Amino acid sequence: MLESNNCFVVVIDVQGNLAKVVADSEFANDNVRKLIEGSLELGLPVFLTVQAPEKIGNTTETIRALLPEHHEYPRTTFSIWKDEALRVAILQTGKKQALLCGFESHICLYQSAIDLQKNGFDVWMVADAVSSRALVNKDIALAELRAEGVHLTNVETALFALLRDSRHPSFKTISNLIR
Repeated sequence: MLESNNCFVVVIDVQGNLAKVVADSEFANDNVRKLIEGSLELGLPVFLTVQAPEKIGNTTETIRALLPEHHEYPRTTFSIWKDEALRVAILQTGKKQALLCGFESHICLYQSAIDLQKNGFDVWMVADAVSSRALVNKDIALAELRAEGVHLTNVETALFALLRDSRHPSFKTISNLIR
């Protein structure tokens, strides 16, 4: 189960026009937002990544507004793990549970999840906060990741697992967020 003292979040490629053209974009983008807001409330480290921003664009304004002080990690590799600066930042957290969200499920999220897992991380794909341009690509990626041992979760399950108890100081905020 997810543990708030051992978890970090990576927001992968919620950027430019890509965020507008993925399947169920409004639903996926809103769930990314909820996951980020809940993660910040719980004090989890959150990392922003962008694939070739000079071509695709930077993180969307909605997400940047939530994380104005956060560094955006640009990369050309599909896997976030291949970016040295981000890899170092993740390792410096000392945390071993990775919550992944963003776009596209079958490319950058897929390769990132596999690489993180191969490097000793417990990887959780937030299925309602990921998408691809075609839903079939998302479905295949999630099925393959599950077969590889990556956990599938959703925003609500993840945030309540991190809370663990309705007496948690952030319970009311998280409850209001997911409604």
